[in-house]
Amino acid sequence: MKPGSYASLRPSAPPADSKPGAPKLARRLARFWSECWRDRYSYIFLAPFLILFATFIVVPVAMAAGLSLTSFNGIGAPRWVGASHYINMLTQDFIFVKHTLPNTLKFAAIVGPGGYALTFVFAWAIHQLPKGPREFFTLALYAPSMATGVGLSVIWATAFSGDRLGYLNNLLIRLDVIDAPVLWLQDPRSLMWIMIVVSLWTSMGVGFLAMLGGLQTVNTELYEAGRIDGIKNRIQEVVYITIPSMKPQMLFSAVMSIVATLKAGEISTLLTGVVVTPNYAGHLISNHIEDYAFLRYEWGYASALSVVLLLLGYGLVRLSYALFRTKEDE
Repeated sequence: MKPGSYASLRPSAPPADSKPGAPKLARRLARFWSECWRDRYSYIFLAPFLILFATFIVVPVAMAAGLSLTSFNGIGAPRWVGASHYINMLTQDFIFVKHTLPNTLKFAAIVGPGGYALTFVFAWAIHQLPKGPREFFTLALYAPSMATGVGLSVIWATAFSGDRLGYLNNLLIRLDVIDAPVLWLQDPRSLMWIMIVVSLWTSMGVGFLAMLGGLQTVNTELYEAGRIDGIKNRIQEVVYITIPSMKPQMLFSAVMSIVATLKAGEISTLLTGVVVTPNYAGHLISNHIEDYAFLRYEWGYASALSVVLLLLGYGLVRLSYALFRTKEDE
């Protein structure tokens, strides 16, 4: 063997950035900036969206998180109070513990899954119709979500009006079910259920259109293959073929349903005309935030409530991702 040939058998020296003394953080940052520079043209096209997202989403969320740790009335300088707002929320806020949180959980537990199930059922039923009737019923079901404020303040408020001219009272009096008009929107026993019915009526929004579009993308050959494999009825087709084939659309609809449910506090305000409903019967977290922010001007505590609502929504969205995650996402 020639002199010096043993040098080729020696292990090569490790690169400078992989030496034991090189910090891992520095290597990760260098790799990150290298990838950013490589994809710089992509980030240029993404810049308008990223700037708007940071301005209207990231910055307000960060400001709310910061204000939640202070006492601030919107006029004077914020005063640092730490986590006292979160502690007081569970120990001293009697309205939040007894009314707001139970009402929100009850409302979300019924309207969220109920509206989501109705969205899928109606989308599936309309998908079975011919093209002409399908377009008519799609518009008929989607239209209420476009006129929520008008529908609440005109149609539903009139339907549950507390005088004899209210549609429900007039009908029940004609049927001799009641003798005198009932104040439906002022009765704590009925207000929450009216809010639930109205929310279900307006649940056919963008998520409904997404599901309807997802149903149209399912490969029809899968149904024929399913019949060969032993699928016997339409319910089995929905469970084993339809739902697995449209998981992205169902995930999008679930996220939209969660967002709509958590911000549904305006329903009680539009129905009753007040932010604080009688005996807090329809008081949700969003109403509690509006109460402390715009009536009491306790913006620090209102920010803490907003952070709790954000974390609740984030947890439900993560649960939706876990339920409807596809193999490509794993």
